[in-house]
Amino acid sequence: MASIVRTSRSSMTRIGKRFANGGKALVGYIIAGDPSLEATPRLVSALVRGGVDILELGVPFSDPIADGPVIMRASERALAAGASLRKILSVAACVRREHPELPIVLFTYMNPAVRYGFEALARDAGDAGVDGILLTDLSIEEAAGYVKVMRAAGLDTIFLAAPTSTERRLRLIAEHSSGFTYLVSR
Repeated sequence: MASIVRTSRSSMTRIGKRFANGGKALVGYIIAGDPSLEATPRLVSALVRGGVDILELGVPFSDPIADGPVIMRASERALAAGASLRKILSVAACVRREHPELPIVLFTYMNPAVRYGFEALARDAGDAGVDGILLTDLSIEEAAGYVKVMRAAGLDTIFLAAPTSTERRLRLIAEHSSGFTYLVSR
């Protein structure tokens, strides 16, 4: 379970525009590539018709430690169907063409992002129309370099805060987050 808190840094991105006037947002999540990469844009369109304001496009990962069994199985199916970060960025570009105003957050883990390369990811995600990236397992204490690269490309950086986060960590999360910050409830 998670809640979202708007942050003020991202007035230029679609995410920032969504929250600009104190607005609320329904954030929808989908694992890209489940059941197939070709089906993902149609599923996103269904989410938009259903009222989603912001899309989290999940990148399947072989060891999604922050996710429960439903997302883990969806990741397994997407990987078995041939999903990769590069292919998902192509899906994001397709979604962007279909939904030009929809804020898109790429939801992934460090391993795929490091393997792809932060600079290449920032460039290619920006080119695909992605607005922000959430690396679920990036330690906030080690995030400065990543944040610098993503912000230089105009991408929001979204981080998680938990009830157990210390005051020091919360300050770092607030400093490094743009777009919004996830408040994990458990």
